[in-house]
Amino acid sequence: MKKLRYLLVFALLTTVSSVAQEINWVTFEEALKLQKEKPKKIMMDVYTNWCGPCKMLDRNTFQNKDVADYVNEHYYAVKFNAEGNDKVTYEGKTFTNKSYKPELANRRNGVHELTRHLKVSAYPTIVFFDEEGKVLTPLRGYQKPQQIELYLKLFKNDEHKNMTSQEDFNAYYTAFEPKFQG
Repeated sequence: MKKLRYLLVFALLTTVSSVAQEINWVTFEEALKLQKEKPKKIMMDVYTNWCGPCKMLDRNTFQNKDVADYVNEHYYAVKFNAEGNDKVTYEGKTFTNKSYKPELANRRNGVHELTRHLKVSAYPTIVFFDEEGKVLTPLRGYQKPQQIELYLKLFKNDEHKNMTSQEDFNAYYTAFEPKFQG
Protein backbone atom coordinates (compact mmCIF):
# COMPACT_ATOMS: atom_id res chain seq x y z
CA MET A 1 0.00 0.00 0.00
CA LYS A 2 2.86 2.34 0.86
CA LYS A 3 4.47 1.69 -2.56
CA LEU A 4 1.19 2.47 -4.29
CA ARG A 5 0.95 5.78 -2.44
CA TYR A 6 4.50 6.70 -3.53
CA LEU A 7 3.69 5.76 -7.12
CA LEU A 8 0.56 7.93 -7.07
CA VAL A 9 2.49 10.91 -5.64
CA PHE A 10 5.24 10.43 -8.24
CA ALA A 11 2.68 10.21 -11.05
CA LEU A 12 0.95 13.37 -9.83
CA LEU A 13 4.23 15.31 -9.59
CA THR A 14 5.27 14.14 -13.06
CA THR A 15 1.91 15.21 -14.49
CA VAL A 16 2.05 18.63 -12.81
CA SER A 17 5.59 19.31 -14.02
CA SER A 18 4.78 18.36 -17.62
CA VAL A 19 1.70 20.59 -17.63
CA ALA A 20 3.85 23.50 -16.43
CA GLN A 21 6.11 23.01 -19.47
CA GLU A 22 3.47 23.13 -22.19
CA ILE A 23 3.61 25.57 -25.05
CA ASN A 24 0.25 27.19 -25.78
CA TRP A 25 -0.19 26.05 -29.38
CA VAL A 26 -2.79 27.73 -31.61
CA THR A 27 -3.67 27.37 -35.28
CA PHE A 28 -1.97 29.64 -37.80
CA GLU A 29 -5.20 31.51 -38.49
CA GLU A 30 -5.77 31.99 -34.72
CA ALA A 31 -2.23 33.37 -34.36
CA LEU A 32 -2.77 35.82 -37.23
CA LYS A 33 -6.02 36.98 -35.60
CA LEU A 34 -4.37 37.31 -32.17
CA GLN A 35 -1.62 39.44 -33.73
CA LYS A 36 -4.23 42.05 -34.61
CA GLU A 37 -5.36 42.28 -30.97
CA LYS A 38 -1.89 42.05 -29.39
CA PRO A 39 1.10 42.17 -31.76
CA LYS A 40 3.65 39.39 -31.20
CA LYS A 41 5.81 37.40 -33.53
CA ILE A 42 4.79 33.88 -34.55
CA MET A 43 6.91 30.76 -34.20
CA MET A 44 5.56 27.96 -36.44
CA ASP A 45 6.71 24.38 -35.97
CA VAL A 46 6.34 22.74 -39.39
CA TYR A 47 6.42 18.98 -38.78
CA THR A 48 5.16 15.67 -40.11
CA ASN A 49 3.70 12.70 -38.24
CA TRP A 50 6.45 10.33 -39.44
CA CYS A 51 9.44 12.59 -38.69
CA GLY A 52 11.73 11.35 -35.90
CA PRO A 53 13.60 14.66 -35.38
CA CYS A 54 10.18 16.40 -35.20
CA LYS A 55 9.24 14.15 -32.27
CA MET A 56 12.61 14.85 -30.62
CA LEU A 57 12.00 18.59 -31.02
CA ASP A 58 8.63 18.19 -29.28
CA ARG A 59 10.02 16.04 -26.48
CA ASN A 60 13.42 17.60 -25.84
CA THR A 61 13.00 21.24 -26.81
CA PHE A 62 9.35 22.29 -26.72
CA GLN A 63 8.84 20.46 -23.40
CA ASN A 64 11.80 22.36 -21.90
CA LYS A 65 10.50 24.76 -19.23
CA ASP A 66 12.72 27.67 -20.32
CA VAL A 67 11.71 27.29 -23.98
CA ALA A 68 8.00 26.90 -23.18
CA ASP A 69 7.94 29.87 -20.81
CA TYR A 70 9.80 32.13 -23.27
CA VAL A 71 7.68 31.12 -26.26
CA ASN A 72 4.43 31.52 -24.32
CA GLU A 73 5.41 35.01 -23.18
CA HIS A 74 6.86 36.41 -26.40
CA TYR A 75 5.37 34.47 -29.34
CA TYR A 76 2.22 32.94 -30.71
CA ALA A 77 3.17 29.30 -31.22
CA VAL A 78 1.75 27.34 -34.14
CA LYS A 79 2.07 23.65 -34.94
CA PHE A 80 1.54 22.97 -38.62
CA ASN A 81 1.48 19.50 -40.14
CA ALA A 82 3.36 19.93 -43.43
CA GLU A 83 1.48 16.97 -44.89
CA GLY A 84 -1.83 17.50 -43.12
CA ASN A 85 -5.27 18.22 -44.48
CA ASP A 86 -6.08 21.59 -42.89
CA LYS A 87 -7.49 24.41 -44.99
CA VAL A 88 -5.51 27.58 -44.21
CA THR A 89 -6.00 31.15 -45.36
CA TYR A 90 -2.87 33.29 -45.43
CA GLU A 91 -2.17 36.55 -47.26
CA GLY A 92 -5.55 36.40 -48.95
CA LYS A 93 -5.01 32.91 -50.40
CA THR A 94 -6.51 29.61 -49.29
CA PHE A 95 -4.07 26.72 -49.06
CA THR A 96 -5.03 23.03 -48.95
CA ASN A 97 -3.43 19.65 -49.54
CA LYS A 98 -4.98 18.32 -52.73
CA SER A 99 -2.74 15.23 -52.58
CA TYR A 100 -3.73 14.28 -49.03
CA LYS A 101 -4.70 10.64 -48.50
CA PRO A 102 -6.36 9.80 -45.14
CA GLU A 103 -4.97 6.25 -45.19
CA LEU A 104 -1.45 7.76 -45.15
CA ALA A 105 -2.09 10.08 -42.19
CA ASN A 106 0.82 8.69 -40.17
CA ARG A 107 3.16 8.02 -43.09
CA ARG A 108 4.55 10.13 -45.90
CA ASN A 109 1.69 11.99 -47.52
CA GLY A 110 1.12 14.75 -50.03
CA VAL A 111 2.77 18.07 -49.20
CA HIS A 112 0.44 20.89 -48.12
CA GLU A 113 0.38 23.95 -50.39
CA LEU A 114 1.25 26.24 -47.45
CA THR A 115 4.37 24.17 -46.82
CA ARG A 116 5.49 24.84 -50.38
CA HIS A 117 4.48 28.52 -50.16
CA LEU A 118 6.68 28.94 -47.07
CA LYS A 119 9.52 27.19 -48.96
CA VAL A 120 9.85 24.47 -46.33
CA SER A 121 11.76 21.53 -47.74
CA ALA A 122 12.93 19.66 -44.62
CA TYR A 123 11.36 18.59 -41.35
CA PRO A 124 11.30 19.90 -38.77
CA THR A 125 11.49 23.53 -39.83
CA ILE A 126 10.62 26.40 -37.52
CA VAL A 127 9.29 29.40 -39.45
CA PHE A 128 9.44 32.77 -37.73
CA PHE A 129 6.97 35.52 -38.69
CA ASP A 130 7.00 39.20 -37.71
CA GLU A 131 4.15 40.97 -35.90
CA GLU A 132 2.36 41.51 -39.22
CA GLY A 133 2.45 37.86 -40.24
CA LYS A 134 5.28 38.25 -42.77
CA VAL A 135 7.90 35.50 -42.94
CA LEU A 136 11.20 36.38 -41.27
CA THR A 137 13.02 33.11 -41.93
CA PRO A 138 12.73 29.34 -41.81
CA LEU A 139 15.08 27.53 -39.43
CA ARG A 140 15.69 23.99 -40.65
CA GLY A 141 16.41 20.97 -38.51
CA TYR A 142 16.31 19.81 -34.93
CA GLN A 143 17.21 22.50 -32.38
CA LYS A 144 18.28 21.91 -28.78
CA PRO A 145 16.90 24.37 -26.18
CA GLN A 146 20.03 26.55 -26.16
CA GLN A 147 20.19 26.52 -29.97
CA ILE A 148 16.61 27.69 -30.41
CA GLU A 149 17.12 30.26 -27.63
CA LEU A 150 19.51 32.18 -29.86
CA TYR A 151 16.85 32.55 -32.58
CA LEU A 152 13.94 33.17 -30.20
CA LYS A 153 15.84 36.10 -28.68
CA LEU A 154 17.30 37.29 -31.99
CA PHE A 155 13.84 37.78 -33.50
CA LYS A 156 12.01 38.84 -30.33
CA ASN A 157 14.53 41.66 -29.80
CA ASP A 158 14.65 42.55 -33.52
CA GLU A 159 18.42 42.01 -33.54
CA HIS A 160 18.10 40.57 -37.04
CA LYS A 161 17.27 44.04 -38.36
CA ASN A 162 20.82 45.19 -37.56
CA MET A 163 22.44 42.35 -39.49
CA THR A 164 23.47 43.00 -43.05
CA SER A 165 26.01 40.22 -43.55
CA GLN A 166 27.02 36.73 -42.51
CA GLU A 167 29.79 38.35 -40.46
CA ASP A 168 27.18 40.29 -38.45
CA PHE A 169 25.34 37.06 -37.64
CA ASN A 170 28.60 35.30 -36.79
CA ALA A 171 29.50 38.08 -34.34
CA TYR A 172 26.04 37.81 -32.72
CA TYR A 173 26.37 34.02 -32.55
CA THR A 174 29.82 34.19 -30.98
CA ALA A 175 28.78 36.80 -28.39
CA PHE A 176 25.50 35.07 -27.48
CA GLU A 177 25.41 33.60 -23.98
CA PRO A 178 22.58 31.07 -23.61
CA LYS A 179 20.56 31.11 -20.39
CA PHE A 180 18.14 28.24 -21.04
CA GLN A 181 18.86 25.00 -19.22
CA GLY A 182 19.61 22.35 -21.75
